[in-house]
Amino acid sequence: MDRNGISLSAHITPRISTVVPEQKFLPDAYRLPEGSMRGPIAELSPKVVFIEVTNRCNLLCQTCPRTYFQRERLKTLSLHEFISIAEQFPQMQRALLHGIGEPLLNAHLPEIIKYLRERKVEVIINSNGTLLTDEWQRKLVESGLDQYRCSIDGATEVTYARIRGASLLPKLKKGLQGLVKTKEHLGMSTPNISIWCVATRENLQELPDLLWLATKLGVPEVYLQRMVYFARQPDQQFGMARDKIAIFGKEDNIEQQIIDECTELSSELGIKFLASGGRDPINSLAAARSPDFSPWQACTRPWTTAYITANGNCLPCCISPFATNDYESLILGNLFERPFHEIWNEPQYRKFRVDLLSEHPNPACASCGVYWSL
Repeated sequence: MDRNGISLSAHITPRISTVVPEQKFLPDAYRLPEGSMRGPIAELSPKVVFIEVTNRCNLLCQTCPRTYFQRERLKTLSLHEFISIAEQFPQMQRALLHGIGEPLLNAHLPEIIKYLRERKVEVIINSNGTLLTDEWQRKLVESGLDQYRCSIDGATEVTYARIRGASLLPKLKKGLQGLVKTKEHLGMSTPNISIWCVATRENLQELPDLLWLATKLGVPEVYLQRMVYFARQPDQQFGMARDKIAIFGKEDNIEQQIIDECTELSSELGIKFLASGGRDPINSLAAARSPDFSPWQACTRPWTTAYITANGNCLPCCISPFATNDYESLILGNLFERPFHEIWNEPQYRKFRVDLLSEHPNPACASCGVYWSL
């Protein structure tokens, strides 16, 4: 047994390996080379790395576990700490500087982005948009940031405040429009700016209005996301992160009608309307609940992607912290204690990969592709 109680032979006994599944929706950085096999060992260093630059947040979103549980101690990375993490990923092509927390609460974010761009790494942040002051607008544009994804879960002030826990939609709209104009004023082509909406029964009716809002603000892309929640732990569901609020897999024609309306409207307005992963929204929300269906087995993230929390914990993917209350089962090592190249193929990671290819994955994975997206 190792110090975590896992059999050291766990990575030796299983011989499961499968060919790489169809990858047509995946960005290049998430793809495994043609002919690769997925097994206990990941042969390549991660090309996609999520790094929480902070786990602090200024909102109390009703669909976020951070509002209800303290997973880890509060922590904001210094520039030195961030570089010490990033240098452990020599093959990194894409960095996503968010997780559970608001990236703009880290004052070192512009320097962090500049460091990554000097390495020619694509840099993305997902932000709630409420802190976009004039100064932050300029700093983000000048830093070389590639993508700024703004989370907006309601087109009206009432709905936004109910979901996000604060009446800040007017401030958000002003800041986001300011970012668009600052980018134009400075003559920069980046960051690409988009709006991301977690669709629920609370806000689905406002989705067409969100497209109109995007047009008014000068934002060219709107993405629809499924709500991730403790699908297989109904006694531990919290806030609005509950099955009765989710729209995925429900027998309701209104979902199809609204998405069809938005698809047509986006064409009229000349903006993109997509789902996370680049899929079209209605197929992204398609249900897959037959008992012999195991969509998690198509996942490639434990072979291509790393997720590092602000405290250095290594998690299997960005979805997992939102998917189960058994947080300890997601921690595969800590790179403030051991170098990542050792953690990446140690017994815990190997067992996680083997389980993912089986009929009995980690509970956080067992709902993926069934209740929400891979």
